[in-house]
Amino acid sequence: MGKNVLYVEDNPDNMMLVRRVLESRGYHLLSAMNGLDGVFAAETEIVDLILLDINLPDIDGYEVARRIRHSGKSALAHVPIIAITANALRGDAEKALEAGCDVYMSKPINIRELAARVEGFLLT
Repeated sequence: MGKNVLYVEDNPDNMMLVRRVLESRGYHLLSAMNGLDGVFAAETEIVDLILLDINLPDIDGYEVARRIRHSGKSALAHVPIIAITANALRGDAEKALEAGCDVYMSKPINIRELAARVEGFLLT
């Protein structure tokens, strides 16, 4: 496989869990601990998929998704973005999709669902 997955997440425990799951399946995990670093990583690295927390310490995930979708790096317009968030209020999923995310998943992270969604995007 060897596909690059960028995970923008400020919680080290979530980062470690997702790293273990994805690396065990042959993916290479790139990480960013805040939104601005996530946008920078997306623009400077080769990224096949982005996992994006919404509650970040600087700019929120909605803004990260918007910046990535409107980046000068044209390939980012089509890179799948999966929002992974503890936000579970009515309208949160719609807000993530409107910002440019392709899928919305709630925390706590369901490892099987996450792996299936990542593989669904990267094995096609």
